[in-house]
Amino acid sequence: MRKFGIAILGFLLIVSVSKAQRSMDKIAGVVGSGIILQSDIEMQYAQYLAQGGAPNPSIKCQVMQNLLTQKILAQQAVIDSVTVKEDEVDNEIDRKMRSMLQRAGGQDRLEQFLGRSVIQYKDEIRNEIRESMVADRMRGKITEKISVTPLEVETFYKKIPADSLPSYNKEVEVGEIAFNPTLSKEEKEVYRQKAQELHDRVKKGEDFGTLARLYSQDPGSAVEGGDLGFADRSTFVKEFSAMAFKLKAGEISPVFETDFGFHFLQVIERRGEQVHVRHILIMPQITQGSLDRAKLKADSVYTLLTKNKQVDFSSAAAYYSDDKETKYNGGMMLNADNVQTRTTFIPTDKLDPQIALVVDTMKVGEISKPILFTGQDTKKSYKLFLLRSVTDAHKANLAQDFPKLKEVAYSDKLNRTVSAWFEKKRKETFIRIDPEYQTCPQLKSWAATPAVAAAKP
Repeated sequence: MRKFGIAILGFLLIVSVSKAQRSMDKIAGVVGSGIILQSDIEMQYAQYLAQGGAPNPSIKCQVMQNLLTQKILAQQAVIDSVTVKEDEVDNEIDRKMRSMLQRAGGQDRLEQFLGRSVIQYKDEIRNEIRESMVADRMRGKITEKISVTPLEVETFYKKIPADSLPSYNKEVEVGEIAFNPTLSKEEKEVYRQKAQELHDRVKKGEDFGTLARLYSQDPGSAVEGGDLGFADRSTFVKEFSAMAFKLKAGEISPVFETDFGFHFLQVIERRGEQVHVRHILIMPQITQGSLDRAKLKADSVYTLLTKNKQVDFSSAAAYYSDDKETKYNGGMMLNADNVQTRTTFIPTDKLDPQIALVVDTMKVGEISKPILFTGQDTKKSYKLFLLRSVTDAHKANLAQDFPKLKEVAYSDKLNRTVSAWFEKKRKETFIRIDPEYQTCPQLKSWAATPAVAAAKP
């Protein structure tokens, strides 16, 4: 039976070789009944570059490894009837293209880089995207029943040599209530009028692109004459999207407001559910009066929290805070480096320096007085901070770090399960790798499977 199986695989290989030769494309690898073409690797490497990656030929080794694993998973998915729907594939292609368009700086630049139209490129990557999604779903099926019990976590922990135990930095739990300065209608009117004046100049015949370069306050598009390239509805905030998709090519919108400020836009072209627009943005500047009003509100809430013990920080955050990310989380900040677990324990070296300076002087349970805070976007606001807990730097132990150790133990079990599955499948699957890739360190075990050895004359 084994010889018969090798003969069938050999026949499939000949058919695959013939197909590749007809398309003048080198075969970089064979996995079971599937082939990996050099063009597959080059296309994914081009995607890597288009998304901002630095030129690095070793990336092709990683791509090859990913494609090998993808082929094995996808072929097993056929046996196990694991599939994806076409609309899921459409959504993933659209998501990928949005990312690439944004990084490339517009459709024209991306098409120039890829050497083909976006429509052609989307058609070319469809099968690869579908196979990748099927492989991911198959991987999920392999690991879907994996979990770790408290006993397994304890066993995992005890197997770690004392000198290899991870060290955890000092961590804190910090809550915040943010008070953003808001302009009055009268204060905003100055900026709306400025946008309207520019709008009127365009309508009278002045060049849109020139005015955008001179006056638009959108740093990403002003240098391009306000050009935002092609994008779909989900790219923009709702007010901007509604305006862009109701106009015809060539039409100019009235002045309208979003969270960014006052805009007007011109539709350059529509392609199905994508629109190519340019815009001019005038951003209102925060006034001292608006900052004073924000501080007055912050002072009032601080007094409420410190004088009325029946009002808790979590409820106050939900009611008063202007920070959309924390207000419905009891005001608690999440560790940005570990968002999947939604942990509120943040290493102090990962805190914003402004926050670190404040909490370093606080006691657990204390609420700070209003602090003038400058965000990464340079916008100012007043904030109250709560120091909910402090955990000093220490070596990992079960009592303090069970959730972290459970996560590590689960990841270890997951990796061992997947590795064992692949080890078994590699031994059962015909695999051939082009000599160009056999020198890749991560592919040495792939190139030495019994199936390959048996296939040699």
